Amino acid sequence: MNDQPPEKNNIVQAVDVCIDVLLNVAKNPDVRLTEIAQNIGESKPRILRMLRTMERRGLVRKSDTGTYRLGTTAIVLGTAASTQVDLVRIANPILEELGQKANETTQLRIIDNGESLCIAKFEPMRDLRVQAMIGRRRPLTAGSYKVLLAYLHPQVQQQMIPDILPKLTNRTITDRAKLILELEKIKRQGFCVSFGEVSEQLVSVSVPVLAFDGSVIAAVNVGAPAFRTQRSDVDRFIVLLKDAASKISARLGW
Repeated sequence: MNDQPPEKNNIVQAVDVCIDVLLNVAKNPDVRLTEIAQNIGESKPRILRMLRTMERRGLVRKSDTGTYRLGTTAIVLGTAASTQVDLVRIANPILEELGQKANETTQLRIIDNGESLCIAKFEPMRDLRVQAMIGRRRPLTAGSYKVLLAYLHPQVQQQMIPDILPKLTNRTITDRAKLILELEKIKRQGFCVSFGEVSEQLVSVSVPVLAFDGSVIAAVNVGAPAFRTQRSDVDRFIVLLKDAASKISARLGW
């Protein structure tokens, strides 16, 4: 009988040790191989193999004197993590302000693994409202989250559009050429409006959020039930969203 805890059974030991090595380098810049081995209780040959693998991938770099510190890939990862944490912290009060002005549900979404992922939300205090859920995923090719796809580099954009587009409702775009034309239009106008593409009862409007380098890092969104949303409401949402996106972008350094 295996008496190891269930969570232990799901751990890849080599990866676990490798993370220990990386964290040790992060905490102790210019640390030596012998010190790392002593700190985490592993053999020097095993640690050396891991360090060489991470060095090849840019996670650590070795100095002329044989010490180790974080490499450029680790710095990129750290910057990305910091940006995402900052993004949610910065966006939350702005999402709430936007939601109160629109009196509808607001979300902040990013691209994650080829889909749009909700990382922050606000829901108004009214009985009938759009239900948002942090962690919920949606296709990038349907709904107003197409705005995330529209601002990608054309080559990356082409790679992220599947050959067969998922059909969620009768209004979902399923023709690849038509979708590309729609993405060009979205980028020109700076926002995306969806009438029933993900759900027939949903009107959704999204505007891009810009990072410090001008790239699109997220989309801020208002979602409302179709039965109470008029064209004048959509126009008002666009104005409110542009203001909210501008505030978030400014606080991210844009």
